[in-house]
Amino acid sequence: MRFYRIDHHGTPRFVVDDGRAWQLVEGDIFGDWKAGASIAPNGHRLLAPLVPSKIVAIGRNYKDHAAELGNPLPAEPMIFLKPPSAIIGPDDPIVIPAGVGRVDHEAELGVVIGTRARHVKEQDASRYVFGFTCVNDVTARELQKKDIQFTRAKGFDTFAPVGPCIVTGLDYHAPDGLLVEGYVNGERRQSGSTKSLIFPIDQLIAFVSAVMTLLPGDIISTGTPAGVGPMHAGDSVTIKVSGVGELTNPVEHEGA
Repeated sequence: MRFYRIDHHGTPRFVVDDGRAWQLVEGDIFGDWKAGASIAPNGHRLLAPLVPSKIVAIGRNYKDHAAELGNPLPAEPMIFLKPPSAIIGPDDPIVIPAGVGRVDHEAELGVVIGTRARHVKEQDASRYVFGFTCVNDVTARELQKKDIQFTRAKGFDTFAPVGPCIVTGLDYHAPDGLLVEGYVNGERRQSGSTKSLIFPIDQLIAFVSAVMTLLPGDIISTGTPAGVGPMHAGDSVTIKVSGVGELTNPVEHEGA
């Protein structure tokens, strides 16, 4: 099933797509809900599929990406937060602030938490997964190197494109994993499978929930494969995750 969040006559609403029709959601998708009135599956502005209390992002979780930046492999998951104010949806512009230098795309799989999670055991982690989405962990690379920690470099407004939907029921334990790709102006720059994650999804949920309580709708962004690179005003950046879909955003300069 796919859950979209749309602008419905000026009000954000969830819709569910069961493969046959789009229906407005009545209730809470993370609790009690039911499918309501059917609507046309086009002509609607797609919003970010959710606004979580936090995005917990994982750094250096693909060996090839750590290598391309000249970083050692982490001994345990390396976590940082992206603020909800950074979130934008499909087709919303990524805005490059003045004076920040190089700004990179980072294609990632986002895990959407469905149930309040605290001190989750790794073997139980799948019970807490609601679904999956695409995330672009936009990064001001020069600021990241300058600051050492990641908050400023990854926390600017518009630096967390998410979407286009939340997909439930994906088998993320499949041997081949889920394919994660990043494109700039139609040219593939990144490609990797979640089977190559240093710390797999269940381990990430256990690790993060031992640090902080995860709430329904929170996102764990699982890391990016090799091929990160700069974006420039006028570019179009697309993140693709197999089974989820495509998230595309234009890039512009602040004040443009």
